[in-house]
Formats: sequence, C-alpha cells, structure tokens
Amino acid sequence: MGHALCICSPGTVIIDNKRYLFIQKLGEGGFSYVDLVEGLHDGHFYALKRIVCHEQQDREEAQREADMHRLFQHPNILHLVAYCLRERGTKHEAWLLLPFFKVRKSPGCGGVATEPPTKSYVSSQRGTLWDEIERLKDKGNFLTEEQILQLLLGICRGLEAIHAQGYAHRDLKPTNVLLGDEGQPVLMDLGSMNQAQIHVEGSRQALALQDWAAQRCTISYRAPELFSVQSQCVIDERTDVWSLGCVLYAMMFGEGPYDMVFQKGDSVALAVQNQLNIPQSPRHSSALRQLLASMMTVDPQQRPHIPVLLSQLEALQPPPPGQHTTQI
Repeated sequence: MGHALCICSPGTVIIDNKRYLFIQKLGEGGFSYVDLVEGLHDGHFYALKRIVCHEQQDREEAQREADMHRLFQHPNILHLVAYCLRERGTKHEAWLLLPFFKVRKSPGCGGVATEPPTKSYVSSQRGTLWDEIERLKDKGNFLTEEQILQLLLGICRGLEAIHAQGYAHRDLKPTNVLLGDEGQPVLMDLGSMNQAQIHVEGSRQALALQDWAAQRCTISYRAPELFSVQSQCVIDERTDVWSLGCVLYAMMFGEGPYDMVFQKGDSVALAVQNQLNIPQSPRHSSALRQLLASMMTVDPQQRPHIPVLLSQLEALQPPPPGQHTTQI
C-alpha cells in the first residue's frame, strides 16, 4: 500500500519518509486532483495525483493503478515515484506521486521552454501530445512527418512494453501521451489497463465488458470490437493498435478521425464499422498513409500487432545526421 502519509506543517506532506512542499494546484477532473509539489530532499518538482475514494472498490482501483505503474521502468511509460493511502473521515484519498515534466524546446515536438510552475504535463492537460497538436493548429501548422515518426516510434515502444507484460492500455489518446523533457512521448493514465487477452464466453460477460469499455475507454478512440462485444470472442491488445491509429490520424490532420462525429452527436459506434477514408495530403508519404490504414482496419484479426508496426516504423525513420543512404 505504501508508507503512511502525514501532514507535517501547512503546505507540506511526508511520503515515504520524504518531505514535499505544496506549490500550486495543477488541475482536477472527476474525483481526482493534481498538485505541483517540490521535494525538499532533492529540489525536484513532482506531480501529486490525489484520488478521492468513496468505497472499497475505489481504493482497490487506485491501488491497481499504482500497481500498473510499478510494473514498468521504461522511458516511454510514466513511472510511479511513490504511493500511499490517506484516511479522510469516512473517505480515503489515494496519493500517487509522479514525475513532473516541464516544457523544453525539442526537435521532436518544438515545445516552448518554460519553468515550473508555469506549465505542467499532468492532468491539467498542458504539455500533452494533444496540446502540441493544438498549439500548431492554432498557427495553421501540423507536425512534420519526421516528427510524427519519431513520436509514433516512442509510443509504440511504450505499448510494446505494456503488451509484453500481458496487458493492454485500453485508453490511448493524445491527452494521455505526455511530452517529456526531451520531447519524448510518455504514456500515462494506466487506470484503464487490463489483461491483453480477454476470452468472452457468453452474452452476460460480453455485455459486462461492453459496459466497462463505455466507462473506461474514450469513445472517439475506442476500437470497434468494444462497441458491440460478441458473445463468443477474444478481445486482445490490438484495441490499442486501433487507438494508436486514431492518435496517428490526429498527429497528421490536427484532430482524431471520430472527434467531429462525437461532437456533432452522431453515432461513433456506427462510424467505426466502416473503413476510414484517409484524406490526401502532400505532407504525408504513401508509406505513412499505408501504416495508418493498417492500424484502422475494422476487423481486429487483420490489424497488425505492435512488433510488426515497430519494424515498419524503424525502417521509415530518417537516417542519422551525416549518414547518407545509397540507392542501388
């Protein structure tokens, strides 16, 4: 569960025998809050995510999210610094201490350099991949193909690590991809992660999974097979590949393929059953378009696994500066 937490003096807390100073609130959503804190033992900034737990199930889900973070020590997955549970009358608060990323200029994503506490990459949705897409779109620009490939490669490597442990992220979207200090993509919000392969045997289990997906998987990035779960099927980690395709589309065109469908009140569930029409653009190579098309295959059994995508992506990466390729 983590070490006990105590309030030491106004504005400070102790987690795992280390003292942290409250700096400012970064954001809130639903039953969670995120604060910027400074470690008095090391002078580093951290994001403290506080989840209000009304019931035992809430506490178990918060503990599970912490456990998911602890599974990984990977540069493209947000790692957990510390975790603890605090009593507040009849309720509890689960506290997850996470890294804080400040914005730096980077060839990968062109972030603007600022120092904390001006910008944050956690919960307030500043400094996410979506923020970078929006920032560029406001200026009439888009990510270049080279930037897209670099970001996509990092996201794929994070997903590869998750899938290798037998799990799937299940809620991949641009707002759940942080941009690290060097512009690297970092997967966050592991609260919807569950086992990669789910064997559905019967209509009751299918409906339960469908209801779970409706609550935990963002509608405009949700794979088709999760909208109408069949009574006899296997749902696997390729739900993440569909979501990755939606993220790639957003990087290419400035919005997700089904964002407007949802915003207009039309049925996303119906829209995802048809093969996606990919707009033509001189900004994108045919190889990138083909990669996107393969991810957005409606039939999950025809969708590629992440290792296949990784090998294709690595082949598409531009050569390092100074290294030239010779055509024969």
